[in-house]
Amino acid sequence: MHGVLGALLPLAIAVTISPIPIIAEILLLFTKKPVANASAYLIGFIVGVGVVLGILVLVANAIDLSKSGPSKGAGTLQLVVGIVLLVAAIRRFRGRPQAGEVAPPPKWTKGIDSFTPGKSLGIGAGIGAANPKNIAVSIAGAVAISSAGLSTGQSIISIVVYVVIAALGVAAPLVVMVGLGDKAQGVLESWKTWLGENNATVMAVLFLVFAVILIGRGVAGT
Repeated sequence: MHGVLGALLPLAIAVTISPIPIIAEILLLFTKKPVANASAYLIGFIVGVGVVLGILVLVANAIDLSKSGPSKGAGTLQLVVGIVLLVAAIRRFRGRPQAGEVAPPPKWTKGIDSFTPGKSLGIGAGIGAANPKNIAVSIAGAVAISSAGLSTGQSIISIVVYVVIAALGVAAPLVVMVGLGDKAQGVLESWKTWLGENNATVMAVLFLVFAVILIGRGVAGT
């Protein structure tokens, strides 16, 4: 159990420090219903991340990764995911904005000032579930959980721990807003600016680090 949590921790951190989901939360905190929209978005994000990981764990259990050896199936999947992340890292780094430039915001942010809690919930769920990077990392997490031979209860606990850690980055701006009140605006603006300018670089480094980790585990497992 502890070994699985240790394997999940860095994967969850890769999700929690992703800039785009955090920027979305910050933008919602400047809408007409800041706390309601940001809270709904956070809930949606948690549900999206949790549902995807839960489904992937069920799929991994159904495949029975141990049938080709103690770790061969898991190692192969980790190797594949690692290669995917390596390619993504190279593409992110090559497509990064020049110094001082900010990448254009996602199209869904258009009209964000008029978002309702319902729409914020849907956007959060979509970002949490459909983000290709989140899916790739969740595959690695599902492999770690499924190949460990955990009980159903232990698997659920592992998923919950992963989701809680993965959501910390999105939750942080909301905590700042509630905790600092009017003083939070300057802090959040500075966060948004920095994340916007460094999004591609941060993601490239994250992808590269976890690509190396997963490729190493994959090679060792196969």
